Amino acid sequence: MRTEQPKMIYLKDYQAPEYLIDETHLTFELFEDHSLVHAQLVMRRNPERGAGLPPLVLDGQHLELVSLKLDDADLRQGDYQLDDSHLTLQPKAQAFTLDTTVRIHPETNTALEGLYKSGSMFCTQCEAEGFRKITYYLDRPDVMSKFTTTVVAEQHSYPVLLSNGNPIASGPGEDGRHWATWEDPFKKPAYLFALVAGDLWCVEDTFTTLSERTVALRIYVEPENIDKCQHAMTSLKKSMRWDEEVYGREYDLDIFMIVAVNDFNMGAMENKGLNIFNSSAVLARAETATDAAHQRVEAIVAHEYFHNWSGNRVTCRDWFQLSLKEGFTVFRDAGFSADMNSATVKRIQDVAYLRTHQFAEDAGPMAHPVRPDSFIEISNFYTLTVYEKGSEVVGMIHTLLGPEGFRKGSDLYFERHDGQAVTCDDFIKAMEDANGVDLTQFKRWYSQAGTPRLAVGESYDAAAKTYSLTFRQSCPPTPDKMEKLPFVIPVELGLLDSQGAEIPLRLAGEAAANGTSRVISVTEAEQTFTFVDIPEQPLPSLLRGFSAPVKLSFPYNRDQLMFLMQHDSDGFNRWDAGQQLSVQVLQELIAQHQQGASLTLDPRLVSALRSVLSDESLDQAMVAEMLSLPSEAYLTEISEVADVEAIHVAREFARQQLAENLFEGLWLRYEANRDLSKRTPYMAEAEHFARRALQNIALSYLMLTDKPEVLSATLDQFDTADNMTERLTALAVLVNSPFETEKAKALEVFAENFKGNPLVMDQWFSVQAGSPLPGGLARVKALMEHPAFNIKNPNKVRALIGAFAGQNLINFHAADGSGYRFLADLVIQLNGFNPQIASRQLAPLTRWRKYDSARQALMKAELERILASGGLSADVFEVVSKSLA
Repeated sequence: MRTEQPKMIYLKDYQAPEYLIDETHLTFELFEDHSLVHAQLVMRRNPERGAGLPPLVLDGQHLELVSLKLDDADLRQGDYQLDDSHLTLQPKAQAFTLDTTVRIHPETNTALEGLYKSGSMFCTQCEAEGFRKITYYLDRPDVMSKFTTTVVAEQHSYPVLLSNGNPIASGPGEDGRHWATWEDPFKKPAYLFALVAGDLWCVEDTFTTLSERTVALRIYVEPENIDKCQHAMTSLKKSMRWDEEVYGREYDLDIFMIVAVNDFNMGAMENKGLNIFNSSAVLARAETATDAAHQRVEAIVAHEYFHNWSGNRVTCRDWFQLSLKEGFTVFRDAGFSADMNSATVKRIQDVAYLRTHQFAEDAGPMAHPVRPDSFIEISNFYTLTVYEKGSEVVGMIHTLLGPEGFRKGSDLYFERHDGQAVTCDDFIKAMEDANGVDLTQFKRWYSQAGTPRLAVGESYDAAAKTYSLTFRQSCPPTPDKMEKLPFVIPVELGLLDSQGAEIPLRLAGEAAANGTSRVISVTEAEQTFTFVDIPEQPLPSLLRGFSAPVKLSFPYNRDQLMFLMQHDSDGFNRWDAGQQLSVQVLQELIAQHQQGASLTLDPRLVSALRSVLSDESLDQAMVAEMLSLPSEAYLTEISEVADVEAIHVAREFARQQLAENLFEGLWLRYEANRDLSKRTPYMAEAEHFARRALQNIALSYLMLTDKPEVLSATLDQFDTADNMTERLTALAVLVNSPFETEKAKALEVFAENFKGNPLVMDQWFSVQAGSPLPGGLARVKALMEHPAFNIKNPNKVRALIGAFAGQNLINFHAADGSGYRFLADLVIQLNGFNPQIASRQLAPLTRWRKYDSARQALMKAELERILASGGLSADVFEVVSKSLA
């Protein structure tokens, strides 16, 4: 761990590399107590940097240098300089070959970066800067090389030896060892390198590309998981076909492999031809994975596969351009998921997540542009801003250019930059050149931090039959203190008449109306758009499909929101009107609680949701989304000062009132969807997801009534469910209920049934960690002593500590600060062996300014204690120091 203050790295200081690596030849000798890495680098001076021969500075951390050769000449200690992070030497010619051998220790690598062991398996994680923990190298994304990799290991323990590309040779070695050689014909940066060695079983299939090439598909898992791979394989084949049809992108190697790993800091990694996945993102079957887990597997398999072009074939010039690959690929995987499932529900879920979490990030101390201009530790910038907001930025380009224009732009981008490391500007330039447009102002989305606010006013002239909308955009200050210039904000809108019919839209100056839903671009700080031939005062439907990631405000009253819920043709805006109505009602309840008044629920919310519940024409997944009240986290995000107790009391009161007032309709929906006589075996398909979603949200409301018939139904669902979605929901509602005996028995039965399945036990931990009932911290501390918990496993940390601090707000924010002390202790402990996971657990503390003065003082004190604890990693130091700045 570092003791000195880490230095800031700035985008403005970028320079092209002094040297390039044309070929990388690696040989790994894997042993139980160490590994040897032999690297031969075929290098040359970068012609872009001139003709001189400056020193060669290679990145390297935690490496023991065994030997070093320059063009076959051994180098002695005086011929090079070595420190904790670099190897420096002087080349003698414009082109040369460098040979190194280093000794590393994967078996003790708890940071899970570079080469490490997960259980009995060797595996790698090199993004962003993990390759420097494997060998000395130019570990930066703009140095692209052709890799040939040989892996040597003991054959009995490690019968499977994998790396990037295509297998070209293999054979037996001495002393019971064997070897395999892999060749990747495509240049790649070191962050895309991958290696796996283990005793793995494999599910195989094939895919025939549009050009009729046959690609071998393999998913490697530990033997006990061989029956949980089929959903991922189906998802992979769907992804490959979709990318060909929608983007014209065909896979380019002879083989595509996925490996499931239990210990992994991220969700998955797109290494060329050999994707390494967190096991939670690849293993799924009905009995052990929820519908949400099935959908997550499908989305992540697609995401990593789509990276083959948007990230691998065309990669980032530097890490500031991370959204070039991640934002674009999230946009691509969202499009895929929308096509595979309900597009409206997918959009609702994405926006709800963005508003709750990314908007909070934009308003916090770690706020940064989609393309950051500085960082201390790049692993801290795998953020919702880079991924989710980055996707929204790409989505706005798609909205502005239309599907055909966007496809022309992406085709040009891939054609122009294949095999290159490029920038966000290159992506925008391809979109401009393909469509003959100027996106100069639009690029502010990449360089300006913060969530824009869009306030909208209206005026109607009955005599002239004109209707005007005035948009005022602003952006609150962010830690960089940069002036915020106007963004380009695409607003899709429609106008509804008093019967709910859509009015044809003709702007002043246009010859004819152009549809009933259209996109206007708000480009100025204040801008008015006037529509003509509007026969009556309309009701606007604004920001349809959430066409821009902004906070929009329009003075809708509750009756108008109810009208939009019933009549808007845009499914997203129907849901959003319901959310706005719920927020208004909940904020009224919060105020009542703060004033010590008795709580009274506005009957209009009950009426609106009764109407939704009885609407048989609506997609059941849509009904489930509309019945879901805004979360406590979202209510916190939109509060000036979050009153934790008032938010919790108000939301629980509203849920209780809805449960009692809508009991009959909820019970009818529950019984209809639970009717076992009409059921088919589990299917991971949209229609089935929708049925279970509505059934389970109905049950979560019904259980609030404490009626004996609901308890009986819940126990029956827990006992007889043929899938984890229904069983886990039944467990969750029991855990959050007052039925202590039934709760304890269900938890015991569940743990006994699934004690051998780590991913299911993660869900068992999360259900208990997220329970808002009193005593949350004591439950979490007790669960940390459970034999299934292991603090060195990132999934376990996220399932228990992450769920408690991030989702159980009423317990985490206990007035005595005990939740804050607990999290700070955990961060200090995690910092010692896995800095990435430590820094990611810090997010709840970074928002300390959001709360009352007493909680602010307690949270700030814990951040100061972490900072003073000494030996902080760069990851944790950056987050804590920025949070306190």
